[in-house]
Amino acid sequence: MTVHSIVIQKLLSTNAQMGRRVAAHHLKEYTYGMRNKMAIIDSDKTLICMRSALNFMGSLASRNGRFMFINTNPLFDDIFHLMTTRVGSYSPSTNSLWRTGGFLTNSYSPKKFRSRNKKLVFGPTQPPDCIFILDTDSKSSVINEAHNLHIPVVAIVDSSMPLHSFSRVAYPVPANPSVQFVYLFCNLLTKTLLLEKEKGKLKEAASLQIQAGKAAKIDLPNLDVTVFPYATLPPLSQDMEETKKLLDKLVVLKFDAASPRDMGLEGPKSAVGICNGLTFLDLIINQIQTLYSKYGCKVPLLLLSKDDTHDNTLKVLEKYQGSTVDVQRIKQGEGEGEGLELESLTGHYSKEEVGHPFYNGDIFRSLMTSGTLDFLLSQGKEYILLINKDNVATVIDPNILNHLVTNDIECCMEVTPSNSFHLISTPMNFKLGEIAQNQTKHENFKLIDTTNTWVSLSAIKRLVDSHKLKQKKSSVLKASLFGCQFFDKLIGVSVPEPRFLPLDATSDLLLLQSDLYTCKEGVLTRNPARTNPLNPVIDLGPEFQKIGDFQSRFKSIPSIVGLDSLTVRGNVWFGANITFKGQVTITAKPGLRLEIPDGVVIENKEVNGPAAIQE
Repeated sequence: MTVHSIVIQKLLSTNAQMGRRVAAHHLKEYTYGMRNKMAIIDSDKTLICMRSALNFMGSLASRNGRFMFINTNPLFDDIFHLMTTRVGSYSPSTNSLWRTGGFLTNSYSPKKFRSRNKKLVFGPTQPPDCIFILDTDSKSSVINEAHNLHIPVVAIVDSSMPLHSFSRVAYPVPANPSVQFVYLFCNLLTKTLLLEKEKGKLKEAASLQIQAGKAAKIDLPNLDVTVFPYATLPPLSQDMEETKKLLDKLVVLKFDAASPRDMGLEGPKSAVGICNGLTFLDLIINQIQTLYSKYGCKVPLLLLSKDDTHDNTLKVLEKYQGSTVDVQRIKQGEGEGEGLELESLTGHYSKEEVGHPFYNGDIFRSLMTSGTLDFLLSQGKEYILLINKDNVATVIDPNILNHLVTNDIECCMEVTPSNSFHLISTPMNFKLGEIAQNQTKHENFKLIDTTNTWVSLSAIKRLVDSHKLKQKKSSVLKASLFGCQFFDKLIGVSVPEPRFLPLDATSDLLLLQSDLYTCKEGVLTRNPARTNPLNPVIDLGPEFQKIGDFQSRFKSIPSIVGLDSLTVRGNVWFGANITFKGQVTITAKPGLRLEIPDGVVIENKEVNGPAAIQE
């Protein structure tokens, strides 16, 4: 028996499928038909609507959304009280009262009113972000006022609900509001909200650590960094032998930590196909192979993985056996003092590393204490390029390396201007506090850190020998910046914007897998047919959050060269050879499946049903 069958049986045991004697015309799409003069509600569509409602309320809870729970049916009192108590919602014993006025729109004074069965008290300082209604009978005034205030309503609806009320419920759940079903639904909602609440606590704890780090003695945000425009860097020498000698001084280290669970990936993100079937790891190795083919240089690649991704990393690297690229696998030890295992695909290295958290300061120490740093220096290596797992547009650029070697630079950050700052045409001074570390929250920053860092190996050895890196790792600036404050010569290079393409969600994956990007010699290149210098804004709903769901819902990736923005909500499935242009919004009605047929062209449309596609 499948999981789906078990869930449907659970729904049937609650009598959720039992409708009224009358099925309103607009609700017939949620029913199988009539039996014994009773409407039978489709349990599959009930499940889909319930999942959509829970995803919506969970997403609001993750952003500290405000909820109003409404119930006047005494049969649900115990269930309702248990749910609101567990999620920490309104209680008459607290001072946190909703202020509703006329219900929601009139007076700002606290309002009391009495229904037939129960007295309610409200009094908020702000309107709720969502209203949850268990029994919609005689609640049309609530639904109407929520509609006037543009407050989404989540409600259990039965088969006889009038159209004017049903059309104003954003997330209807068609079901018989039996005590058993209400208990099941409220139980699932409670677990969803508590899960998001726990995630919020973890984020808050991380934020407190950041604030504590800001109070530390090291004042990283005020550290000066001179940023050079990439266009002003001197060109490479035309002498191929000179360029070979330059590149022979380089080693590349790539992070391969576990992917975020919200994308549904168990293995490393670098194993996900992003362009023409190639993974991020393929792109890096193709770049190194191209450098070898062109200049005859040997640039080793160190691949750093943790215990939870190491086995998957080994499987990914099997296809590179016998490759011209010397790939080193580095595994983080499980406990304090346990070493890292450094294994070579070509058998050149056999070293052990010490515990290796993903901070530059710890990387520097572990390179030194394991003997790896001394070994690399003995091989003539002078610089290491640290590549983060998220920026898939990374380029191993000899021009940057040439600038560092020529000017004896110890540390170099790759940055790019944020949307709120103009392009850099001449060298400029910035504070580290003006460089955003989170690519999704950079509105108040002038630059964005691409998380790629070039560091001198001899400078690392000097710092470790002088014990400057022995202090505890900072939580202020992770990965690319921690440890940078100790270098005497720290600069930044403002790389072209196309070199910064973070892969954080399936919306980014759609962008990368489309015809908007192609790959040549391991470097992502944007389609010249696109005239708009900005990438399309893509917002896929929670139904596409997991990579497995994303892949199953697209028969093939649509053409988006002419797209400005795409918003998808609900149970939407895409056919093959689809083209999007302009601004496109696609919304499936709750509980219904919307299929976009093969070969259609959708331009500047809002699609909410099959008929809208043909218009």
